[in-house]
Amino acid sequence: MITSTQNERVKYVRSLGRRRARDREGRFVVEGTRLVHEVTRAGIRPALVFFTEDWAAGAAGQALLPHLRAAEEGAWPVSDAVLAACAGTETPQGVLAVVPVPRVAPREGLILVVDGVRDPGNLGTLLRSAEAAGAGRVVLAPGTVDAYNPKVVRGGMGAHFRLAVQEMNWPAIAGLLAGRPAWLAEAGGQVAYDRVDWTVPSALIVGGEAEGAGAEAARLATGTVRIPMAGGAESLNAAMAATVILFEAARQNRG
Repeated sequence: MITSTQNERVKYVRSLGRRRARDREGRFVVEGTRLVHEVTRAGIRPALVFFTEDWAAGAAGQALLPHLRAAEEGAWPVSDAVLAACAGTETPQGVLAVVPVPRVAPREGLILVVDGVRDPGNLGTLLRSAEAAGAGRVVLAPGTVDAYNPKVVRGGMGAHFRLAVQEMNWPAIAGLLAGRPAWLAEAGGQVAYDRVDWTVPSALIVGGEAEGAGAEAARLATGTVRIPMAGGAESLNAAMAATVILFEAARQNRG
């Protein structure tokens, strides 16, 4: 059992809390039974697994641990203190895994472009909603929080393993969107979201919470779309607004 936070494997896992280390290693950390289960469902071989004895003795541990023992660098029992030092949650669930960044192929469907969303919780919700609504891919423009930030991973609830998530610069985004309508979500948009024909291959651009979309996004947009509000509400946050529009697009495409 690993009991020291000075253990080299522990130091390695903790280093992945920093984006620079994640980018260098091409790996990130998932925590908790549900997300670790998503790893096994996706057929991904973990690089490294930490678990507590209490977790291993429970029903979840007995079901998942046989699959996790194939980790490249081993599945290691650790003390509660070590797991707490590695985890990003206040009450760790007893297991975490280091996994390679998944390579999910884009599919047909709406392209969601996220511009300058810096709140990890919002981006996690955006990814979860995009996957649930059947979006083809999510493109992260410069200035957007890292998709593999621990809070984004928790908020995504497994979407990272089923949805193409790609970082691109603006010239690459322009090339991807060429020839298709690109709708920019704005509080004062020209067209109500449920009046857009989302059955046409399209893109939805969502800007950040504080400043909205930037100039590059505005230049790429072929139109702006709004969500009509009742009462005194002026707008929704980025994740809520995108979710409403994504599911309208999904409804239309179901016929």
